[in-house]
Amino acid sequence: MEVNCEGCAGCCLDWRALAPDDADHGHERRGSYRPLDDVANLAPLSSDEVRAFLDAGLAGALVARLFRIEDGPSVAVGGVEVAAVRGRPAFLVGLRKVPKPVEPFDVEPRWLPTCAFLDPETLQCRIHGSEVYPETCSTYPGDNLALDAETECERVERAHGGERLLDDEPPDDAGPVLGPGAVGARVFGHPDADRIEGTVERLAAGEATRADHAELVAVAAASAPGTLAVSDERYERARERALDADSWVDGAVEEWTDRAGDEPPDPAAAATVEGDRGAPGTPGWDG
Repeated sequence: MEVNCEGCAGCCLDWRALAPDDADHGHERRGSYRPLDDVANLAPLSSDEVRAFLDAGLAGALVARLFRIEDGPSVAVGGVEVAAVRGRPAFLVGLRKVPKPVEPFDVEPRWLPTCAFLDPETLQCRIHGSEVYPETCSTYPGDNLALDAETECERVERAHGGERLLDDEPPDDAGPVLGPGAVGARVFGHPDADRIEGTVERLAAGEATRADHAELVAVAAASAPGTLAVSDERYERARERALDADSWVDGAVEEWTDRAGDEPPDPAAAATVEGDRGAPGTPGWDG
């Protein structure tokens, strides 16, 4: 597997606004499971990874996702029928996207929903290769190739030209991150549907709060692979960490959101919005 990521970041941002009108860009919203949120290309995390982000004080970069379901195990929460595992609302935890000024695919800079860890200027990941770099990101698009599923690289090629997927041979260790055994590892079940009634309603309305995500992130952190059991002690500790976290991500998310409403998009602004707050740098691209 070999990819050309320079000037792309198609898997790290929501580029639907740059897609042709006739593009089929709804690959995450087919079948019986429909996300309550409108985030594109969510990168799901394992329970170990969720805990690592909490330990690093980076809870502000985490969001939860529940699913509407048309046919399959479900439970009604706050008037919304959501997918369930053994009667418990099922959810994922992934990386947050925030409006950032980016310039992918050689187009003019645009405000687009972008991963909290993507440097808008270099279009490189600030945590690449670090201890918290998620497996989902490190193996992409190998898992898609192993399943013979279209990759974001190919979607970008079709819409904007160029060569992104240079070698479509999947790595030997590629496999689905949400395959058998995902319960408690990447697919989590909330133990008390009544407790998240308001959370589900706000997620469906696009108005979820930090406390809403902290509740679900804490359950994920307190889960263990292969089981729906949730450790009360771990949950309490994780929820407190999620609510108290105050990293460079939190301030940057707030400032980017404020700027996106009325400022021209300038990727170089990342030096002050993120860099001055302590965001890790990126190496840039070889000349």
